[in-house]
Amino acid sequence: MSCCPQSNTARAIYPSPGLHTNSLCTPNHSIEDLKREKISFVCQIVRVGRMELRDNNTKKLTSGLRRPFGVAVMDVTDIITGKMDDEDKQHFIPFQPLALDDAIRHRQLNISRFSSRVASENDFLQTVINKVIAAKEVNHKGQGLWVTLKLLPGDIHQIRKDFPHLVDRSTAVARKMGFPEIIMPGDVRNDIYVTLVQGDFDKGSKTTPKNVEVTMSVHDEDGKKLENVIFPGAGDEGILEYKSVIYYQVKQPRWFETIKVAIPIEDVNRSHLRFTFKHRSSQDCKDKSEKNFALSFVKLMRYDGTTLRDGEHDLIVYKAEAKKLEDSTMYLSLASTKPEMEERNPSSGKNTQNLGSFSISKDSFQISTLVCSTKLTQNVDLLGLLKWRSNTSLLQQNLRHLMKVEGGEVVKVRVDHLMHRNTNSQLSFRLDVETYRKFHHFNPVLETYIRKHFSATLAYTKLTKVLKNYVENAEKLTEQLLKALKALEYIFKFIVRSRVLFNQCESDFMESLRNLFTSFNAMMNSNAEGTGGVKGAALKYVPTIVNDLKLVFDPKELRLFHLLRVRVRVRVRVRVCVCVCVCVDCREILLPLMTEQLKLHLENHEELDSCCQLLSNILEVLYRKDVGPTQWHVQIIMEKLLRTVNRTVISMGRDSPLIVSVSLGHRAVPLGCAEFSVFMCLWLVTDFLMETFIMFKDLIGKNVYPADWVIMNMMQNKVFLRAINQYAAVLSKKFLDQTNFELQLWNNYFHLAVAFLTQESLQLENFSSDKRAKIFHKYQDMRRQIGFEIRDMWYNLGPHKIKFIPEMVGPILEMTLVPEIELRKATIPIFFDMMQCEFHFRRCFQTFENEIITKLDHEVEGGRGDEQYKVLFQKILLEHCRKHKYLATSGETFVTLVVRLLERLLDYRTIMHDESKENRMSCTVNVLNFYKEIEREEMYIRYLYKLCDLHKECDNYTEAGYTLLLHAKLLKWSEEACAAHLTQRDGYQASTQCQLKDQLYQEIINYFDKGKMWEEAIILGKELAEQYENEMFDFEQLSALLRKQAQFYENIVKVIRPKPDYFAVGYYGMGFPSFLRNKMFICRGKEYERWEDFEARLLTQFPNAEKMKTTTPPSEDIRSSSGQYIQCFTVKPILELPPKFQNKPVSEQIVSFYTVNEVQKFQYSRPVRKGEKDPDNEFANMWIERTTYVTAYKLPGILRWFEVVSVSAEEISPLENAMETMQLTNEKISNMVQRHLNDSGLPINPLSMFLNGIVDPAVMGGFTNYEKAFFTEKYIQEHANDQEKIEKLKDLIAWQIPNLAEGVRIHGEKVTEALRPFHERLEVCFKQLKEKVEKQYGVRTLPPVSDEWRGSRPRSMVRSFTMPSSQRPLSVASVTSISSDNSPSRPGSDG
Repeated sequence: MSCCPQSNTARAIYPSPGLHTNSLCTPNHSIEDLKREKISFVCQIVRVGRMELRDNNTKKLTSGLRRPFGVAVMDVTDIITGKMDDEDKQHFIPFQPLALDDAIRHRQLNISRFSSRVASENDFLQTVINKVIAAKEVNHKGQGLWVTLKLLPGDIHQIRKDFPHLVDRSTAVARKMGFPEIIMPGDVRNDIYVTLVQGDFDKGSKTTPKNVEVTMSVHDEDGKKLENVIFPGAGDEGILEYKSVIYYQVKQPRWFETIKVAIPIEDVNRSHLRFTFKHRSSQDCKDKSEKNFALSFVKLMRYDGTTLRDGEHDLIVYKAEAKKLEDSTMYLSLASTKPEMEERNPSSGKNTQNLGSFSISKDSFQISTLVCSTKLTQNVDLLGLLKWRSNTSLLQQNLRHLMKVEGGEVVKVRVDHLMHRNTNSQLSFRLDVETYRKFHHFNPVLETYIRKHFSATLAYTKLTKVLKNYVENAEKLTEQLLKALKALEYIFKFIVRSRVLFNQCESDFMESLRNLFTSFNAMMNSNAEGTGGVKGAALKYVPTIVNDLKLVFDPKELRLFHLLRVRVRVRVRVRVCVCVCVCVDCREILLPLMTEQLKLHLENHEELDSCCQLLSNILEVLYRKDVGPTQWHVQIIMEKLLRTVNRTVISMGRDSPLIVSVSLGHRAVPLGCAEFSVFMCLWLVTDFLMETFIMFKDLIGKNVYPADWVIMNMMQNKVFLRAINQYAAVLSKKFLDQTNFELQLWNNYFHLAVAFLTQESLQLENFSSDKRAKIFHKYQDMRRQIGFEIRDMWYNLGPHKIKFIPEMVGPILEMTLVPEIELRKATIPIFFDMMQCEFHFRRCFQTFENEIITKLDHEVEGGRGDEQYKVLFQKILLEHCRKHKYLATSGETFVTLVVRLLERLLDYRTIMHDESKENRMSCTVNVLNFYKEIEREEMYIRYLYKLCDLHKECDNYTEAGYTLLLHAKLLKWSEEACAAHLTQRDGYQASTQCQLKDQLYQEIINYFDKGKMWEEAIILGKELAEQYENEMFDFEQLSALLRKQAQFYENIVKVIRPKPDYFAVGYYGMGFPSFLRNKMFICRGKEYERWEDFEARLLTQFPNAEKMKTTTPPSEDIRSSSGQYIQCFTVKPILELPPKFQNKPVSEQIVSFYTVNEVQKFQYSRPVRKGEKDPDNEFANMWIERTTYVTAYKLPGILRWFEVVSVSAEEISPLENAMETMQLTNEKISNMVQRHLNDSGLPINPLSMFLNGIVDPAVMGGFTNYEKAFFTEKYIQEHANDQEKIEKLKDLIAWQIPNLAEGVRIHGEKVTEALRPFHERLEVCFKQLKEKVEKQYGVRTLPPVSDEWRGSRPRSMVRSFTMPSSQRPLSVASVTSISSDNSPSRPGSDG
């Protein structure tokens, strides 16, 4: 297993394949490793056994072969980077098998078991790994590995100590293939990683490619195998030789198998790697006869004494007899790689060496190696220095060559190899590697060496002498001096450590250092050309030596460190001040100088980072208790720097990276600000406080420290709190009287205090309970402390309070919304004080009311406020209002208003991120209706657009149009200027109400067009056309609009529009949100949406709800229960035909629109049987229980559903039911006839079936059942009051005949020869029916139909002679209402 980056280069050695290795630790992942774009956890699964997975006689098959089986890959990037919690979580790694076996090739296994999505039969393990890493998913069929992964901080020793339950001595440790960022002294390593990359082998005399197995072993120069030096995986014991996996009949196998070789350092120069190649047969008898057919080798030590280079090596493949291949004396003299062969024969390029009994094969073989050793080097120059004792005369030359060595090669070789042997002055040549940013991780290693291992007692004499020589000859030795200055810190560490070890001749040592500093002074004061660079380097690097100098120098002498006094730069002082300023005498000299320079640089915005660091360091020293009296020195800093620092912070950009440094440097300053104000005149104090308030508010809002730095944030806030309280005292003392009152200053204070209180780092409820308890125990709740201070400062304002209304309403509201109950109790009364204050001055508190409603909307939507706040707000303010003589009534009204708003806003916020957009729409309408009720036009429009956006997301264009129409209705057709709140959307470019209304109408018309509501679009178009024609005189726009209207009219009569069904939905139980709880709604379904689909969609929104199986109103128990119950059934809209269409022949296409639109009343009819069932006539006692629902608004509207505001129920007698059925049947006959008259292409089958169902009494009995039930003497005698209704029913039966006659006539004209017998029977039945009806009920005649009418669109028979007047709206009685095409369901048809 290994953690692999995107490049698929393994970073840790693979553990052994055995399943017994169940715990693995991969330490030393660097920061750069963790920053990789993708890191994968990879498992290579190798099967050990037969060549093929066949169920043949296993005795005849070769066993023990390593065969590739599959891979398992998991992306662990989020776990490694900490984005995913890895605590006690198991992860499933899907297994991806390889289809490589010969049995699979011959279809002897079921290939469907294997996934063909990623792996194919010609893929290698490494190829499959790459494909799986790139693939989005793996078809693993449930196969895979379960692992737990956890990221542990620290090195291996630390994690064994901190996590003994996870990492113990039995845990396998896979060391990094490469060096960690820090190599500590004593960390000895001598590992060589060998990867078998690929090969290319000729099939030779065989008909198919070979099954090549590579065997790797390590031998000395005598051919002896080294034992236990090969490690196939972490946690494994060392083995004698390693055998590769075998790819079946593959000419160019690619293994990518990595093995670790760990050879004792003394044996490396005598050792080499031997690779032998052997063909493995699947048949055991053949396999035994196979011998090694070739060999490759490579020596671990090159001819120049350096170690084998990292990277790929193209090895030469030699062939010979099997026994000779094992004799190292016969091949070690040969070239092992192709580059080596070319070096031996540079002129010809051909091999002229004596091969003996060996021959070079055409086969090829590649490996790659990586040396991870602290003792071996691959650099000749470094090797020369390591072996300096063998030839001391070359030491000077070797040191110079060392300068050319790449830094990484130096830092990975053990430091003691370079240091304890080379203490002369030339050592500084190479120390500059430490100054490279690339190797900054190596610094602790060198420091550890100096502290614990360095032992040269006289090194300081040579180092100071050489360094002094460089400084005095800066013009000539510029390059050497620059390098020395870069390494100055470590040179002085060696000097000081050497001096501490020697501890003799102190006067000589001190004198040599003084002379060195004198040389520095002379160099800095000289005007010699070409020394500018070294002077800058001196300014940069000299401060780094102070901490070491203080070990051997008296601090009083260090104050003479104004060796660079004339041209000193601030950064020189940064490290000097911490050490030197501890001494009082040093501070007296240096502090005035440093403050003057700090002020100069801050005012000029120069080197701000160094300035801030210096100021921070000085203040940290001054606030220590062991440095003597510091009050006067703090006073000096405040007088000279405080206002300068304030102005610098204010002028810095909010995103400036230096803001952290500024905050650090300024953190301790506020503690003395109150005292500082004593020494200022009043106008200076005003300016100072104004600047400080602005700066503090800016710092608080910048989140100087990361959110998880809790202690640092709390410490900073504690300092801020103390400072703010001191400022408050100054405000109350100097700026409260009428003469000196400063409104802006007080305003800034309140905004600063509220910003401090509401900052994220102080919101304790966001922390875990344990962390919250610890913070509270140490720091208390600082929100409560500052909140109480704000309250007291407000009450101290006295008559000045009115100046802060309404500006301070928002900040105070934000403070009261903080979820801390004591803070809320203390600060909510401020609202009553504001009401009282405004009422005193203006006899009302309308300004306060408007402001708090506006701000409350934004605050609650932003996540603040809760149910507890609503209760407290209501309770506290009502108590105060009821005690007031004048505010009792108006105050109580205001509190009720705000509480109602809070309820709606909390509902809206709760549901705002709900997946159900329908619920979000309902909440939005609740809020906008509230704002409309209280005439808050700005907020009303704001929520109108929120609702419109939701509708557009759901493609509810009709509802979006109605929503925008509410905004348009607020506008006039006038040139009156648009108020700002009327144009809340950037898309509208309008300066007058007329222009905005025009744009809104255009958009609404487009929405109605998309929603196929052309009737509504025409109404708006006419109003808009009136303006274009008579007011705006914009005939171009008028012509475009009229063309659009013409298209709408054509669409109405030509385009078939689907008729949506309507559903009654009841939400019962206390488990629903308040805007749904125990309410019933009428919902408009989507196009072609059936009741079953609608109900399923409804239940998806409320997965915990229980579906009610009855349509009767629920009991009180259900309403008051804690659960959720949903009742849903289909209802029929009641047509409300516009007056202009009544008693007129109107096209059916026109009338059909109003059957499902512009509706507000809906009916649900349920059959109820009274008395015993008559088996011969079920209509006699079939009553209808009809419920009528009236909604709050017409549908469609701004929602697809509206609440039911009234419910009424009535019973329909069987006779009345029969009348309704006959009337609807007559209408349908008439409509169908008209359609066929006007469209001869209509199919005849629906007409055939419909007519046959009426005229053939054998089908459903026709109206014969009505005659049996209602026209008998017995019924007439028992229901004397129904005589008029019976006559109307007879009239309806009589009117059916002329309509049927027209239908039969049309049927005869369009009937085909195949249906001619059917038509003849139809005519016979109709003739019998006609004779009977005309004889019993009289003859009715339709008025003549003109040719013009006959050729026009189908007309709805909305005429008095087709429908006798009725006392009530009529509908079909049915359990499921009627279908969308208005075809009636016969009463009782469902039993």
